[in-house]
Amino acid sequence: MSDLIKSWLPSANAPETEFPLNNLPYGVFSVDDGDLRCGVAIGDRIVDATGLEAAGHLRPDPDADVLDAPYWNDFMELGPAVWEAYRLALTAILAEGASDDVQDLITTFSVPMAQATLHMPFRVAEYTDFYAGRHHATNVGTMFRGAENALPPNWLHIPIGYNGRASSVVVSGTDIRRPWGQLKAPNDDAPRWAPSARFDIELELGAIVGLPSDGPLSVDRAFEHIFGYVLLNDWSARDIQAWEYQPLGPFQAKATATTISPWIVTAAALAPFRIPTPPRETPLLPHLADTSPMNHDIALSVTLNGETIAETNANELYYSAAQQLTHHTSAGCPMRAGDLLGSGTISGPEKHQRGSLLELSWGGKEPLETASGPRSFIEDGDTLALHGAAQGDGYRIGFGPCTGTVLPASDDPLAP
Repeated sequence: MSDLIKSWLPSANAPETEFPLNNLPYGVFSVDDGDLRCGVAIGDRIVDATGLEAAGHLRPDPDADVLDAPYWNDFMELGPAVWEAYRLALTAILAEGASDDVQDLITTFSVPMAQATLHMPFRVAEYTDFYAGRHHATNVGTMFRGAENALPPNWLHIPIGYNGRASSVVVSGTDIRRPWGQLKAPNDDAPRWAPSARFDIELELGAIVGLPSDGPLSVDRAFEHIFGYVLLNDWSARDIQAWEYQPLGPFQAKATATTISPWIVTAAALAPFRIPTPPRETPLLPHLADTSPMNHDIALSVTLNGETIAETNANELYYSAAQQLTHHTSAGCPMRAGDLLGSGTISGPEKHQRGSLLELSWGGKEPLETASGPRSFIEDGDTLALHGAAQGDGYRIGFGPCTGTVLPASDDPLAP
């Protein structure tokens, strides 16, 4: 495990900060309703990467402005060599021992994080959500099919998933309106049109594809194509899902919103925390087999109205993001810079480690006792937040919170 890299900025050296010099995550910010700008989090400040580039001080591409747009996609497409060089340059100017002139420059081209509004850090090209957490898949399968048929026959062989909607992805802090949908309980004679009564979250990790590709990627190449990671909340209307999902899977149940954390934590920042996937019950086919540790040791938690209701770890994922990406491209599917891959709900083996209310309340049969009252599913006004950090020796690599407050359903949006 690497040590804390000390910065001349005192707040970056505090053990409790999520943004030490070891992290340097990328986001988009504005101040006082001004222009959206690319920024880098360091301690309690945001370095104005757009401003530095425009002033000629730190240019990822000497021949073009790639940070003059309100997203990091153009930078991603420059490739891993530029990613590494830019990270090294940032580290050098922010590290302990930087000259007074450099410190004055960064002070000029930075703002206090508390004064900034954060926006979507990248333009989502496409969005795919996987189902790569074994404990979650087992829990949900047990609830609906029984323990003997919990996992689908293909689950131990491929990372299964579905194509979601890039247009529904929003940044942390965006309010979420309870959706309407077609619902049918098992004992109902016919479906009805109503607001979802079983609205839920899913605690996930999102991987961001940084490089385009035109054909199949090996696991090693797929790993190299992943630019970074975000926390991801796949809001899920379980009652809509129960009626619609057979035979083609989720559709409107997952179309309301997907919330991501505001900072892209790079693959480079998480490199010291790489660990193997869990032991395989069934060997994977060679093209999907693990070649090196590609999971990450990232502590994750969920809060409801500020109270922790679940704690788990990204090391529970049965398939790494690289394996998900390899499977995604295996039939020739092209990928784009900015493609987002959701991991699927990350749950652990214990009850308090379950990453959804569906599991925590066992389908509503065992309501979860909270300081806000018993919860089977989300109630109007509830604020749900995902948190995540990899713990190093005297420092932590954090993502910033991934939050959303659920607003009541609107009046019937399709009423004649």
